[in-house]
Amino acid sequence: MMSALTMTTTLTNGHHNGTCNGKLETSLNGYRKNGYVKPEPEPSGSDPSLHQPAPYNDDAMAIAERDRCSYGRIPRAAAIAGTANRKVRVYSDGIYDMFHQGHARQLQQAKTVFPNVYLIVGVCSDRLTHSRKGRTVMTEDERYEAVRHCRYVDEVVRDAPWEYDEEFLEKHKIDFIAHDDIPYTTQDCEDTYAMIKAKDMFVATERTEGVSTSDIVARIVRDYDMYVRRNLARGYSAKELNVSFLNEKKFRLQNKMDELKDKGKKVMTNIGEKRVDILTKWEEKSRELIDAFLLLFGPDGRLSNIWNESKGRLMQALSQPPSPRGSPAPSENGDDHEPLNRGSASPPPPKSRRCEALWDQQAGNWMHRALSALGNRKRPYNGS
Repeated sequence: MMSALTMTTTLTNGHHNGTCNGKLETSLNGYRKNGYVKPEPEPSGSDPSLHQPAPYNDDAMAIAERDRCSYGRIPRAAAIAGTANRKVRVYSDGIYDMFHQGHARQLQQAKTVFPNVYLIVGVCSDRLTHSRKGRTVMTEDERYEAVRHCRYVDEVVRDAPWEYDEEFLEKHKIDFIAHDDIPYTTQDCEDTYAMIKAKDMFVATERTEGVSTSDIVARIVRDYDMYVRRNLARGYSAKELNVSFLNEKKFRLQNKMDELKDKGKKVMTNIGEKRVDILTKWEEKSRELIDAFLLLFGPDGRLSNIWNESKGRLMQALSQPPSPRGSPAPSENGDDHEPLNRGSASPPPPKSRRCEALWDQQAGNWMHRALSALGNRKRPYNGS
């Protein structure tokens, strides 16, 4: 197996102005910056499987690893104690359709079941899977690629068998087989792993509750309309989605309605933001208006001063006139003297003179008219 140091050296020696063997380097060993690729040194002791996908069983790397293995099945006690003189070769298999976290967790358990494990994963072909289990969503090549990019996998066996025999175990030099402990029945036997369990080569893994490929497919079927609308919006044609003409128009209309709803929400959001700005500006303007109002109509405002002055003059004009200065003083015994000539008593002076004296040019025309009207009114005189 190529070491991490060898891999880094090979890539570094091939770099020239951001190219590696005439091609722009895009692997995980380097990064692209302004058209130049700078190699990143791998940490010492790093696992090469983290920097490249796992090889297939017929690749040169997998063949070399298998040839270096002096096969003699490792006892369970030695595998658990970690005292074996080589890696423990553990095999796990499955369909791995729509690879999800349940699959990854099962492979993690298989990888860590012993201290030093070389994990081989078998993936069944489409032909075998469709005949035994049913239709798959992903093709066999897609499922192979999904599994070999899992970090726990060291080697992938394509077209894995449904049942095992001694020849298969010796060909791949398998020490243990990891799988969940649920019996898998076939037409020929009640438990596919019966022979493996009899040889003490079976290690049990746990299933992840709440997630499976069947559950994921059930979600898609349940929300079929939503996913069809989603893919139509992303550019898929009705033919690619196997949707009729009428259903296509219905789904596209629903997408348009959703777009209008989203636009309406955005408009309302923008209006809310603008409303805050309007309220802020109105608050500033209202303060200016209040200040101007108080300047005119406040307790110390201009109009209040004018009104107070005018009110005082008006009240003075409407008040009773003072007594005449020529009236005789009362006698000592309290009797009033009768006037000498009552018939010749003069009437009080007209108010027009007092009103004219109260005229103020700054009071306004309305005050002038009011005072003039009061002055023109003649007070009736009673000579008796």
